[in-house]
Amino acid sequence: MAAQALTLLREVSRLEAPLEELRALQSVLQSVPLSELREQAAELRLGPLFSLLNENHREQTTLCVSILERLLQALEPVHVARNLRSDLQRGLTHPNDSVKILTLSQVGRIVENSDAVTEILNNTELLKQIVYCIGGENLSVAKAAIKSLSRISLTQAGLEALFESNLLDDLKNVMKTNDIVRYRVYELIVEISSVSPESLNYCTTSGLVTQLLKELTGEDVLVRATCIEMVTSLACTHHGRQYLAQEGVIDQISNIIVGADSDPFSSFYLPGFVKFFGNLAIMDSPQQVCERYPVFVEKVFEMMESQDPTMIGVAVDTIGILGSNVEGKQVLQKTGTRFERLLMRMGYQAKNASTELKIRCLDAISSLFYLPPEQQTDDLLRMAESWFSSLSRDPLELFRGISNQPFPELHCAALKVFTAIANQPWAQKLMFHSPGFVEYVMDRSVEHDKASKDAKYELVKALANSKTIAEIFGNPNYLRLRTYLSEGPYYVKPISTTAVEGAE
Repeated sequence: MAAQALTLLREVSRLEAPLEELRALQSVLQSVPLSELREQAAELRLGPLFSLLNENHREQTTLCVSILERLLQALEPVHVARNLRSDLQRGLTHPNDSVKILTLSQVGRIVENSDAVTEILNNTELLKQIVYCIGGENLSVAKAAIKSLSRISLTQAGLEALFESNLLDDLKNVMKTNDIVRYRVYELIVEISSVSPESLNYCTTSGLVTQLLKELTGEDVLVRATCIEMVTSLACTHHGRQYLAQEGVIDQISNIIVGADSDPFSSFYLPGFVKFFGNLAIMDSPQQVCERYPVFVEKVFEMMESQDPTMIGVAVDTIGILGSNVEGKQVLQKTGTRFERLLMRMGYQAKNASTELKIRCLDAISSLFYLPPEQQTDDLLRMAESWFSSLSRDPLELFRGISNQPFPELHCAALKVFTAIANQPWAQKLMFHSPGFVEYVMDRSVEHDKASKDAKYELVKALANSKTIAEIFGNPNYLRLRTYLSEGPYYVKPISTTAVEGAE
């Protein structure tokens, strides 16, 4: 089959309009194993196919792209980089986006290969074309270009090529295309900056990080909303957080939140700013962040009281993040009755909000209440029990009612709440004394889809593996849980059939 493909490839190179041969070649290649093509790699002459891309013929271009995608996989990235340089350059300026995507996929292979990447670094014209692909209308083309440049920048030579040459001017020129393209370049800069302190240093020296931070603290509220997402990504790294703190950016973000009350347009950027602090708290120290920036906690409580579902959603998510570790739980506990009122509000939203917000509430509640066995001190268990009672008059029935609604996502989210508290003795006692709850846990007929069966299995596992379950649920129920566990999540009880004499 590979020999047939090579014959057709030679035929294509001799004809001016080889549509029939291209169709035949595409058909043959679908059944040729890649290993066979690799054996014939030395015989593959792809120049004619690349030449056919230059003709303004839609079907011919589509066929050539499909064939080249297959054949190029048979060639080593080093071979592609060395022998198809001019073809790659032309591909990046081709009017057809599918050709650009094909070319960028090959650039992606090259930059992943340590031997081949130097070929790209020495080809400034090709690098320039990759940079200009960020400014294209097609998002797939732009994302592929960003990915390649980000990968190139993982090496010292790549950082120098991008930031210590004319390419930096090209990057700044591309940014002038429009707002969307400018944000794409910021996205690239943040990706590169996140790799190491040295990478961040190259990016700050370029002036592009400073430009991003100026836009973040500028007057345009929509720009702020976009920039905060990128700055939050930068803050995901230790060196990124250090830089933002040293430059006073975190203090500036806090001050903007303080001034948000008098800004009628604050709803555009406030959710992103609050999320920034939520992420900051969980990556550093919830106590330190909340003590240094009290406006953050204050704003989360305010947002929870809001009538705006967007604000409530952000507050719920942030509480879930903040309360996901013990230090964060203790910070929330210190707010006293105010947090109890917030929990009541969260319980109300879990019952009455839109499906999407209900799920976010349930996820946050799961995060708040989960305590690993090694962290279950008497104080923390008492705190969790007290919190649980603040959610509603009968929280267990509230979540059971939600889990019975005919929406798999809600069902799974409610089961996740039960799983979060399943290893805590106070919760096991509540479950055991709640009429029908143990049977509900054991009943496999309630779950109909894979996700629900998996969620129920996680609940059973959490209960069965708890050291206190046999004492609280009793040995017979404990053995039933162990049986459920050993049978797996998808077990179906065999239906016994009885033979009747004389039946056909």
